Amino acid sequence: MKKKLLALILALAMALALAACGSGDTTDDTADTTDTTTTEEAEDTAEETEDADAEETEDTDADAEETSGDEDADAETTVLRVAASPTPHAEILEQVVDVLAEQGIELIITEYDDYIVPNTAVEEGEEDANYFQHQPYLDQFNEENGTHLVSVAAIHYEPFGIYPCTKSSLDELEEGDVVGVPNDATNEARALLLLQDAGLITLADGVGLEATTNDIVDNPYNLTFLEVEAAMLPNLTTECAIAAINGNYALQAGFSSAADALVTEDAESEAAQTYANVIVVKEGNEDNPAVQALVDALQSEAVREYIEATYEGNVLPIF
Repeated sequence: MKKKLLALILALAMALALAACGSGDTTDDTADTTDTTTTEEAEDTAEETEDADAEETEDTDADAEETSGDEDADAETTVLRVAASPTPHAEILEQVVDVLAEQGIELIITEYDDYIVPNTAVEEGEEDANYFQHQPYLDQFNEENGTHLVSVAAIHYEPFGIYPCTKSSLDELEEGDVVGVPNDATNEARALLLLQDAGLITLADGVGLEATTNDIVDNPYNLTFLEVEAAMLPNLTTECAIAAINGNYALQAGFSSAADALVTEDAESEAAQTYANVIVVKEGNEDNPAVQALVDALQSEAVREYIEATYEGNVLPIF
């Protein structure tokens, strides 16, 4: 009996010992598994964080490059504002918009229908240049208004013409007929010289491009002169027998110097050489790179061909 009891006690002791050993191994395995999982998760988290940081850095760099690119583009683009008469000046300027854009110059063309605001706008800095006038008019404007405008290049010449209004030919003129002429001094002189070339009046010797109606010494038809703003002349065809009209305003009104004018200026005349239309800037801006680029573009062979093909003698390149 005692032996059986002793054996039972020994068996229980061994079972307890084995259970204790098994419990210890499981704990170690769990600990090892936990340590391994924790380490792997930490490594994965670190990698994800590093990747996210890298992506964020790449995005930031891309944004910075895009912003820098925009700033560079803005810095490289020069805006050049030019005031112009609609026809033919603005039309000619349109031909060089793309050429200047390739050089980083944005050409903005503003059209004006008068001869005053385009000059005051350049004087006051609202426009960088203008293209609508000839040198004598510019000189007169500076003198009368105290402005400081200078020409930088001659581009084209518009033959001045005498156009029919209520009379279809010079042979139909009668005593006391009304003749429309521009009221600004330089263009009026030009009109009077043309009327003299047509044999309708005679001017005093030597008055040339400073002629006024007061310088008429012979007027066989006793013509009356209606002096109005040059731009208005094409609208007064019912009030005049004939009218001496600037080339650009004649074009705007749909007149052709070749087909409609009764008389036009000779291309070799003093007027043709004197009244070339010029690019004008405020004094001190003559060497502005954008202005010089504009001049180069306008005096190109492409523009010459455009003028000759488009205006058929109503506008002639002078360069």
